Amino acid sequence: MSIFETIIIAIVEGLTEFLPVSSTGHMIIAQNLMGVESTNFVKAFTFIIQFGAILSVIVLYWRRFFQLNHTPIPDGTPTIKRLLHKYDFYWKLFIAFIPAAIFGLLCSDAIDAMLERVEVVAVTLILGGIFMIFCDRIFNKGSETTELSERKALMIGLFQCISMIPGVSRSMATIVGGMSQRLTRKVAAEFSFFLAVPTMLAATVYKLYDLVKEGGIEIITDNLTTLLIGNAVAFIVALLAIKFFINFVTKHGFKAFGWYRIIVGALILVMLFTGHNLTIA
Repeated sequence: MSIFETIIIAIVEGLTEFLPVSSTGHMIIAQNLMGVESTNFVKAFTFIIQFGAILSVIVLYWRRFFQLNHTPIPDGTPTIKRLLHKYDFYWKLFIAFIPAAIFGLLCSDAIDAMLERVEVVAVTLILGGIFMIFCDRIFNKGSETTELSERKALMIGLFQCISMIPGVSRSMATIVGGMSQRLTRKVAAEFSFFLAVPTMLAATVYKLYDLVKEGGIEIITDNLTTLLIGNAVAFIVALLAIKFFINFVTKHGFKAFGWYRIIVGALILVMLFTGHNLTIA
């Protein structure tokens, strides 16, 4: 994979990872247009550069990400409850992360099998796009809240499991999960970003382990420059994408992303029907 191809794929990753448009679908198109061979390293690369995107969330929201709850708690409260109260933010992230961790371990073979079917990505992109066109209307009923409870965190975590179907988009699933719990669009989107940190970090570490197990540590050292460039580009682009997304979705909602998903899904189907041999990076 050339430096140019590395930069393009990293830009695609940074732009699409936190938007509800499916980074997988965009990787298919980018990889096919550039003629990048789907080797084991390329497959791992698209996961490993998620680390750069993770760092963008931490840098952009570092004051909130490294926060403790110092609000008063009644005297005599058990120690465990005091700890959970103090580390309330991380506790809720952990609750939301657990369903995907369990589901991913139990269903990894089925997920890998779906990843080989590009038509699944195209169809889920289109179906998800149709849903996003109407999701503002569906969830714009009654009062909204900015309060995130343990139950709401768990529900968002369960929604995240849906994103393991290629083309659904982790961002879309978790944001919709938050809105289904009456969270505002902004709060739902921001918690989706926070939840991406443990989720994507786990996926990155797992892919690194697989890569080393199959090709030895040499495959990392031989491609270190590529990995560093990819992560750096993904980091910078994701910073810009997150800022844009929060401002856009707060003002305009999700309809534009819905139409965009439909166009991308249709483009993949057209490429398939015209004989392109599409593979997922």
